[in-house]
Amino acid sequence: MHRIIRVCISLMIAALLAQALMAPVEVYAQSTPAAAELRISGAVSTPLVLTVVDLKKMSRKTLTVVNPHDKKKETYKGVLLEELLHRAEVPQGEQLRGSSMANYVIAEAEDGYRVVFSLAELDSGILESEVIVADTIDGAPLSAQQGPFRLVAPHEKRPARWVRMLKSITVMRAPAQ
Repeated sequence: MHRIIRVCISLMIAALLAQALMAPVEVYAQSTPAAAELRISGAVSTPLVLTVVDLKKMSRKTLTVVNPHDKKKETYKGVLLEELLHRAEVPQGEQLRGSSMANYVIAEAEDGYRVVFSLAELDSGILESEVIVADTIDGAPLSAQQGPFRLVAPHEKRPARWVRMLKSITVMRAPAQ
């Protein structure tokens, strides 16, 4: 009987040790880029919370640009911001008219950097902007300093509205006068 009790106690101690040793792995897994989230909210019909895995499942766009900061050619791959706004059920195409033409998007980074786009300049029915939410550069995941998500606006003369470490997209309604 004492032998059975000793074996049970040994097994419980081993289980507790294994559980304690596994805890840091879970914490690490939660902080990986795959666990990072991009939130799309505000004046949308369907708020979204997206991960890198979610973006990989969507229609992808590849952009090759010369980064004006370092004059280096870079190839980004991601999802058109227009597509993400479509999934959030933001007015687009023929529905984008009247007071909706004054709506805008705020893209915000983890460090608090924010930029604004008018909703109209992100609509391919009005302008071919090709703004994407990228998750890869030159075939590899974005670095910790750039990602896991980066907003890339390829047709701008300088990348002031390229948002690294993108965390949220908020659609806002301009107040009526």
